[in-house]
Amino acid sequence: MADPTEPRTALITGGGSGLGRAIARALHRAGYRVVLTGRRPDALAATAAQLGSRARTATVDVADPASVAALADELADETISVLVNNAGIPGPVKPLVEIAPDEWDEVFAVNVRGMYLMCRAFLPAMIRRGQGDVINLASVSGKRPLALRTPYTASKMAVLGLTTTLGAEVGRSGVRVNSLSPGPVRGERMTRNFRLESERLGISEDEAERAFASRATLGRLLEEDEVGAAVVAMLEMTGLHCADIDLSAGMVAR
Repeated sequence: MADPTEPRTALITGGGSGLGRAIARALHRAGYRVVLTGRRPDALAATAAQLGSRARTATVDVADPASVAALADELADETISVLVNNAGIPGPVKPLVEIAPDEWDEVFAVNVRGMYLMCRAFLPAMIRRGQGDVINLASVSGKRPLALRTPYTASKMAVLGLTTTLGAEVGRSGVRVNSLSPGPVRGERMTRNFRLESERLGISEDEAERAFASRATLGRLLEEDEVGAAVVAMLEMTGLHCADIDLSAGMVAR
């Protein structure tokens, strides 16, 4: 039984950069102990150094069952209360008929299989304790057309199905499962997309960004720290379960 006076521990996949780093930063500020995991030890160490106390790192390839099993063994001394499945890759940007099967499979291996393997490894302890939270990072791209990105959008739709079904399985055990669907977030990934879009359309990267941001009713991109704050807020909403939260600056409106 975990000591209730100790800070809850959150495991974040893809925690060395981008959204994973922002989520870890927000959780750490909120008082959580954080375990940063990913494939790049240098990036994980740099993020942990920024956080200081209550941070630990461990390398893992979420798409590899043996690697995930080794991670679970390595963290056997931790009581993981929160699992944030953030690791993901954008995949190819081209028409479906030009996408090779191995490119398609790689996206699903990381974006969907990785979540399945992490949940499979860390849910049993949560169920035994009768308490825990899983937050899966989906995307508004799983809810609206995104040309030339079929593997990515299809994988994010799969995340939504995984979230609601898993939540129905484990809810009565005291484990909550939810997903967060960010819209476009300013950062390295979107910069890459704007560069590719500018090359495809023969426009500047600034023009590509403005055109993309104009699709949101707030007329802007999200910032990484807004995603981190949303994760903390979701954990504080104790009745939130089997739900998906749109954080899109109005990119998706229902």
